[in-house]
Parts: sequence; structure tokens; C-alpha cells
Amino acid sequence: MNLAIIGTGYVGLVAGTCFAESGNDVICVDIDEAKISALKAGKVPIYEPGLEELVRRNTEEQRLSFTTDLKAAVKQSSIVFIAVGTPQNSDGKANIEQVLATAKVIAQAMNGSKIVVNKSTVPVGTADEIHIVIKDTTTHPFAVVSNPEFLKEGAAVEDFMKPDRVVLGSEDSQAIAILKELYEPFVRTGNPILVMDARSAEMSKYAANAMLATKISFINEIASLCEKTGADVGEVRRAIGLDRRIGPHFIFPGVGYGGSCFPKDIRAMISMGEPGLEMPLLRAVEQVNERQKSVLVEKVKRHFGPDLSGRTLAVWGLSFKPRTDDMRDAPSVTVVESLLKAGAQVQAYDPEAMGEAKKLFGKRIRYSSRNYDALKGADALLIVTEWNEFRRPNFQHIKDLLKNSVIFDGRNIYDPGELRRLGFTYYSIGRKDG
Repeated sequence: MNLAIIGTGYVGLVAGTCFAESGNDVICVDIDEAKISALKAGKVPIYEPGLEELVRRNTEEQRLSFTTDLKAAVKQSSIVFIAVGTPQNSDGKANIEQVLATAKVIAQAMNGSKIVVNKSTVPVGTADEIHIVIKDTTTHPFAVVSNPEFLKEGAAVEDFMKPDRVVLGSEDSQAIAILKELYEPFVRTGNPILVMDARSAEMSKYAANAMLATKISFINEIASLCEKTGADVGEVRRAIGLDRRIGPHFIFPGVGYGGSCFPKDIRAMISMGEPGLEMPLLRAVEQVNERQKSVLVEKVKRHFGPDLSGRTLAVWGLSFKPRTDDMRDAPSVTVVESLLKAGAQVQAYDPEAMGEAKKLFGKRIRYSSRNYDALKGADALLIVTEWNEFRRPNFQHIKDLLKNSVIFDGRNIYDPGELRRLGFTYYSIGRKDG
């Protein structure tokens, strides 16, 4: 099939590349000329495991191309995907101006029947607005389908190629049949393609992210209660995770969630309920998460005192999760800013997010080229993101580099007993070590 993907962020670039990998001819469109030039040269502007290789291969085999000419891409395609940003407004609502503006340009460029598929995360009812915009702009026949994406950053390619489910929201049976054919190569193991109305499809995306964010805030609140009562959240997590109704996923305590989806989507859902529906559960999820971002620094201050002037602290991990360079709403931002505000000097390392960190912090912190370099002369180490390379470090080397043998583990990746045996003062989240 001939496809156009409007927007080359995480969703658009991954979707377009994976569709090309399954044999389709795909044109990816973006208004950013520098980004398009880089993509044409095989350079992917985001870190996503496996993506750059797929982009290069499909570009070389001429199934995948990149352009800034949206109208030309629409004319050459029978299916047009909208995958542009929906940034958060000051009131928490999702801003769909780019989505509707893109729909209008698509309509203006139509030279025949088109299927317009929205992949952007949008408030319920946006598909109806897209339909109105297109209908008011063109006389060509078209269908609008809601097709939310459920990708995890750091595993986006795998998630797209082997989805748990594909959600299609439309009452146009012909468009649905075509999209089922498009997605068939990705669901050969039997995972379902769910067909529903567009509003339910739009809500499904938000509901999924809200449930996952709720699980994270729940276990973080339990961790705080464990610290207060002397229980161990690691043991509690194992016990409840074996209940099939709960499961082991997304119940790892830490310093809170971040990224481009959970924070923005929770706020958007709260705003969707206004006025008249308070959404107290989701408000609590957000409040717990914001509080959780501060717990590690609170432990630092309890150990060293509230004034951190003259202290140098090493931070391992800046991205909001491993296997990505994304720092949007990352807990590390709150941690670093709080340390700086308390007077500390910060020396940081992340395997992929150093470029993003420099955009955020500038010259206010020191950047290390290796994880151990960040420890030189530091009073303590803070673990903020659980990259695999941090899980089994040389602890004797860490002791030799640090001025004090103190570790604040915001992701519970180390064993408290082992760290104490090695002579460390060790703090984690929700465990008896405090």
C-alpha cells in the first residue's frame, strides 16, 4: 500500500518505518527541514533501539522516503496517518491545533478517495472534529479512523512489530477492512485487531496509560507506607505481583514516572472531566507522582543536612526510563534542580540523554563521559534511571572514587545486605534500609 505519515516523532517515525519494513511504500512528512535532511542521510534524531538500522535499510530499498512536502505526499498515498504532537496547554488540556491544521491540509491536497488515520493521542471526540474539517474543505470521499498507538519508548519497534492488540475506531467498514489488511502482518500470532467506534478508540489510549500510571503511583505510595511501618516493599511487591488479578508489571517502586505520555495524558484526562467530573483518583495519581520525584533528595538532605553547599553529588541516569534519551517530565529534572537549589554541585552521566540534559541544564551541572567519571570527588551517588549498565558495577571502584561510601538508590537495583557488607551507607525506596 502507499502510505503517508505526517509527523516524524516517536510514533510517526516508528510507524512509518515498520510499515515500510512489512513491504509498504511509505512517505514520512515533517515541517522540520533539518530533521528530514538527517533522516534522508539515515540519521535518526531520537534514540530508539533497532530503529536506525530499519530506517537505513528501508530507505536504501526505496520503500521509505522523507519529505517536507505534505501535499505531494498526500496525493501519492491512499492512506494518510496523522502523527503530530498534541502538547499540553497551561490548563492541562491536550492542544489539538496541529492535528486539525494537518487534517485541513490533507483535505486541500486530496486528489481522490483517502483514508485518514489519526495516531496522535487526542481527547475523545477529536475524530469527529477531523471529519468536520475535512468535509468542510473537500468534496472527495474519505474516511476517518482512530488508531491509537501503544508504544513503549525503548521498545517501540518491538511493540509495533508485535503488538498486544491493534485498535481501530470507525464505522466505515471499507476503511476498516483495508486497515485490517495493512496490519495483518503484525498480528499473525493471533493477537487481536479490535474494531470499535472512534470515541472508544480515543478513550482506550488514555485509559491504558492512566491504568499504568496508577499502578506506579500505587506502589510508590505503598513504598512510603512500608518505610513508615518497617515493612519491605520488595517483599510486598513480590507477594501482590503473583496475584493474577494484579500481575508483576508496573509495580516497581522508584522516583516516579515521566516521559511524553503518562504525565500529559493524566492531566488531559483530568481536564476532559471538567466541568462536572472531578476525577479524584487521577488527581491523586498525579499528586503521588509529583511527591515521589522528591523522595530521593529528601533522603539526601536527611543524611547530609538541608544545606548541601560544598557537597558534590553524582547522578547516574537522566532519561525518564532506560533505552531512550527522552527527558520530558523525567524525575531526574526534579532531582537535579532540587540538588542545585540546595547548593550542591551535580556531576551527571547517562548513556544516551546527555545531549538532552545539556539543553535543560546548560552549564549548571558537570557532564561525565563515563559513569565512573561522575563519581570522582563526589560525596555520594544517586541512581535515578535503572540502565542495565548500572546494575552490576564495580563497587570497590565506586568506593575508591567517592569521598563518602554513600549510595541513594532511587530504583532499588542493589541488594541492601550486600551494599552494607561492602561498607556502604545505602538508601533505597520503601525498604528497611530507608
